[in-house]
Amino acid sequence: MAASATVPSTTFLLLLFSLLLGLTSAQLSANFYSKTCPNALSIIQTAVANAVKSEARMGASLLRLHFHDCFVNGCDASILLDDTANFTGEQSAGPNVNSIRGLNVIDNIKTQLEKSCVGVVSCADIVAVAARDSVVALGGPSWNLLLGRRDSTTASQSAANSLPGPGLSLSQLISTFSNKGFSAREMVALSGSHTIGQARCSLFRSRIYNEKNINASFATSLQANCPQSGGDSNLAALDTTTPTSFDNAYFKNLQSQKGLLHSDQQLFNGGSTDSIVNTYSSNPSTFATDFANAMVKMSNLSPLTGTNGQIRKNCRKTN
Repeated sequence: MAASATVPSTTFLLLLFSLLLGLTSAQLSANFYSKTCPNALSIIQTAVANAVKSEARMGASLLRLHFHDCFVNGCDASILLDDTANFTGEQSAGPNVNSIRGLNVIDNIKTQLEKSCVGVVSCADIVAVAARDSVVALGGPSWNLLLGRRDSTTASQSAANSLPGPGLSLSQLISTFSNKGFSAREMVALSGSHTIGQARCSLFRSRIYNEKNINASFATSLQANCPQSGGDSNLAALDTTTPTSFDNAYFKNLQSQKGLLHSDQQLFNGGSTDSIVNTYSSNPSTFATDFANAMVKMSNLSPLTGTNGQIRKNCRKTN
């Protein structure tokens, strides 16, 4: 009985090899496309640089797209899936509806990549690389990305509705990011992405009319373009000092009570993160390093690898 239940050594070795091969294929790597699509990174970089040159705001939009993708069930390009008659995805969730931008840029990159190497580069990897290249295009730091993500065949509107919003308190921000494995310092570093980009009047109206921890002249200047009623879609720069440069001015603005969003100013409001803001304000290189490291960590949130998911032919729909 014992002998018949023993797995033959050759079969065991084959099973072990298959298992190890499966584990290896399921890992992200720095040179994932070096043989299968060697021009992939240069194609993405050129397309992003052109898009940002055409409209500086697009850099912030592509960075935000990556964040909104990864914080909802991982970096799987689920945010790119369009709604259909039988499917409601993440684009129609509260934090995304009428606000996510850059989908056309991703589409353009995907089209170019499909011409160069059919069915090889995932939409999830495109989003991750485009976010990195956007920051670099606006003068910010670069970081080494691991590649090999695959694309989700599903999306979650309910999960997208739980993305951190502009009205959160400091404790809520810390908790929300902690749930994704980020420390308070990493949360502050990632918030530094608001050194670029713009926000709609509807997201900061309450702050500029009702809050006390705001520079008076700053509030008044914003009220001219954001009346108490109407003008919901009017835009204001998240960083009025250098709105199209990725630098540490955002943190200096917080020290002067010139954070545009309620959640921004919460980072410097007599709480536990004040010291981190002070550090980033006086040490731009420290901020750049911490931001890059936090972005690497974010880009590795629950990716689909190996045989999970798919490589979408069209980023807007499943194959």
